[in-house]
Amino acid sequence: MKFKRRQVEDIHINLTPMIDCLLFILVFLLLSTTFSQMSRMNLTLPDAQGVPPKQFDQKIEVVVDSSGHYSVNGQSLSSKEASDLNTAIKQISNDRRDLMFIIAADAKATHQDVIRVMDVAGQLGFVNVNISTKVPTRGY
Repeated sequence: MKFKRRQVEDIHINLTPMIDCLLFILVFLLLSTTFSQMSRMNLTLPDAQGVPPKQFDQKIEVVVDSSGHYSVNGQSLSSKEASDLNTAIKQISNDRRDLMFIIAADAKATHQDVIRVMDVAGQLGFVNVNISTKVPTRGY
């Protein structure tokens, strides 16, 4: 007796539907993702090529000396703490965040002291932050 042999079919895996689903999930995730802009701070670095300084009606100028002490609009702070700096800036700004915020740091001031001022400005929501520079003298 002769039995009919079964034909063995080759197994094929179709990956097209899986790729379609993955691309659909990727597009969905990209469209539904929101990006936080809380930590973004706009800085306008002045050009040090002799551009005349602009005059502003009201501004907040924080001076950082070489030892790391702060002065806000000419009023010296008693400590180097960020909380004291925060309080002084809040008092002067009167909740106005559109004022020009100028950081004038000594060349020998530490990077940490300048970053502390920038951090406080960012936390308070200032958008016009400038770092003042001076035009270098040329010795010809």
